[in-house]
Amino acid sequence: MRIPTSLSILLLVAGLTLSSLAADKPNIIFILADDMGYGDLGCFGQKTLATPNLDRMAAEGMKFTRHYAGSTVCAPSRCVLLTGLHTGHCSVRGNNAVNLKSEDVTIAEVLKKAGYATACTGKWGVGNPPPLNEPAEQGFDLFYGYINMYHAHNFYPEFLIRNGKKEKLRNVTKPDWKNKPGREDGGPKEGSGVAIVKKDYAPDLIANEAVKFIEQHKEGPFFLYFAMNVPHANNEGGSDKDQKDGMEVSDYGEYTSKDWPNPEKGFASMMRNIDRDVGRVLAKLKELGIDDNTLVIFSSDNGPHAEGRHEMEYFNSNGPLRGMKRDLYDGGVRVPTIARWPGKVKAGTKTDLLSGFQDVLATCADLAGVAIDKTDGISFAPTLMGNSKEQNKHQHLYWEFLERGGKQGVVTKQWKAIRLNTTQDQNGPLELYNLNTDNGEENNVAAQHPALIKKFAEIMKAEHTHP
Repeated sequence: MRIPTSLSILLLVAGLTLSSLAADKPNIIFILADDMGYGDLGCFGQKTLATPNLDRMAAEGMKFTRHYAGSTVCAPSRCVLLTGLHTGHCSVRGNNAVNLKSEDVTIAEVLKKAGYATACTGKWGVGNPPPLNEPAEQGFDLFYGYINMYHAHNFYPEFLIRNGKKEKLRNVTKPDWKNKPGREDGGPKEGSGVAIVKKDYAPDLIANEAVKFIEQHKEGPFFLYFAMNVPHANNEGGSDKDQKDGMEVSDYGEYTSKDWPNPEKGFASMMRNIDRDVGRVLAKLKELGIDDNTLVIFSSDNGPHAEGRHEMEYFNSNGPLRGMKRDLYDGGVRVPTIARWPGKVKAGTKTDLLSGFQDVLATCADLAGVAIDKTDGISFAPTLMGNSKEQNKHQHLYWEFLERGGKQGVVTKQWKAIRLNTTQDQNGPLELYNLNTDNGEENNVAAQHPALIKKFAEIMKAEHTHP
C-alpha cells in the first residue's frame, strides 16, 4: 500500500504505523501448479518424489483434502478461480475460442478496491486467445509470463509478455514452428514449439519475478497470483521427431542417473523445481518479516496429465483417485491444496470441508473486508481461522465440461454423480458413486438409487446456464 509521507506522519501521531495498518489486511499469495495430481506431493501420499518444502508448508498449515479445481482443464479452471463462478455460470468453460467478458470481475479487481497491489506471474491461459493486455484489464498491476495457453507449452520460448508487451528472450525455436497455422479451435500457435537454442528457462524467470514482486511490495497489502506452467508438458516436444520429450527442464540434477525414461526424469525435476520455488517464496516472506501477515495457498488447476510422453501412472500421480485431466472423476478435479498463515492457520491441521476454486474469491474478499456482488463461492476463512462452527457449507459443487461429447458432474459430501456424453437436452444417463465407501469411484450404484439420480439430474439442469 502506497501512503503519502504526510499521512504517515499523521498515523504516527495517532500511535499507528504503516505495518499495523497493513496488518488489518493480510497479504495473499495463491500459487497454482499446472496439471499436478492429488498424489504428487509427499504430504498427500507421494512415495517416490520428495517435496520437502510443500510438506513443511502442510506441517505448518492446513491441508484441504476435499478441495476441487474449477474444471478438468486449464482455461475454465482458471476462469472459475479468478471470477468465483462455476462452469455452469462463468464465461470460459473449455479450452475453446471463448474469452472473459468485460463485465467479469476477478479477485484482483476486488482486492484493488481494498488497496492491494496485484500481480500475476506465470500462465494466464484464460480463454483462447486472450488479448495481451487482459490481466491489466482484469485488475492486475503487473503481469509477467504467458498470455496464450499454447505459448505456455514452450518452456524455452522466444519471448514472454510483460504488461501487454512482448519481451524478447535468448531462445530460438525450430524454424518449422515459426509460422504454424492456427488450431482448429481458434488458438494461434504463436510462441509455442520446440527450442533449438535454450538459454532462458521461462519457469525460472517467472519464479524470479514472483519473488521480486514480494520484495517490492513488502509494506503490503499485496495479492500475488503465482500461476506456474509446470508440471504441464511441452506437448510439441513430445511429438517432435528429433526430441520426443515434452517434459523439458534445464537439468535433471539428482535424477540424471535414474533408470527412468527422460520424460519421467523431466517430470520429477519439475516437481523438484516447484517445491524449490515454493520454498523460495516462504523463505522470502520470513526474510522480510511478513511471514505472519501473509496467507499462502497452494493448489493445482486440474488433475494429472499423460502428455509429452509422460505417463501419469509412473509416479501414481492421482493417488487413490480414479481419473485424470479431462475427467470429472475425482482424479481429474480433486486437487492437493495447502493453506499456511503462521499464527492464524493452526499448524498441522487438515480439513475435509467440501470446497473449490469458486470459493477463493469469496475468501480473499472476506479477509480483505470488501464486499462482492456475484459469486458461486463461500468463504472458507472461518475454517482457516479455526472457527469451523461458523463455516457455511456447500450442499454440492457442480462442473460442466462441454467438449468431446460433454460431461457434467455434481459432488456432495457423500455422493458423486457424473453424466458422460451430455446431450443438448441433458437427458443422458448418470453414474453415481458413494465416496464414503468408494473413494476410487469404482462401483456405479446408480441403479440402486433412482431418487438420488433424479435429484442430481435436477441439480445439473438448474446449475447450467447457456454460455
